[in-house]
Amino acid sequence: MTRSAPVLAIALASALALAGCSGGDTPAEHSSSDRSEGHTSSSAGLPNGHVDAGEKLAHTKGKATGQSCVDCHGEEGNAPIDASYPKLGGQYYDYIAHSLQQYRDGNREHALMSQQAKELTDQQIADLAAYFGSRPTQLRDLHGVND
Repeated sequence: MTRSAPVLAIALASALALAGCSGGDTPAEHSSSDRSEGHTSSSAGLPNGHVDAGEKLAHTKGKATGQSCVDCHGEEGNAPIDASYPKLGGQYYDYIAHSLQQYRDGNREHALMSQQAKELTDQQIADLAAYFGSRPTQLRDLHGVND
């Protein structure tokens, strides 16, 4: 066995483990047209999300705060009313889903979001994640910021 064989074996095992976790059906593996049709899956254990239902829900005023998602995060999630609020458009489906689950379950705290998410069902979370994940993105990484 060569010296590189153990490294190759570890890399292969890691790739297989990662593939097993995703179930081969993560939103990132779908084209944007597939995602826009609601073809999503979740590491959060959620049902398939539906973009149309998520769009409607994103514009619906919540009972707890009287605000809708787009009131604070902007149309398509790309124009937050406050610089500290995240842009959601084009964000990873699972990131949105896990965040909303954590707000709903009390594992993540925010004065508004905790109240907004408290009554969301798993299906509603999946639909919101599908909608915002399917929107055009204005997200960027920090590569080159300090150059």
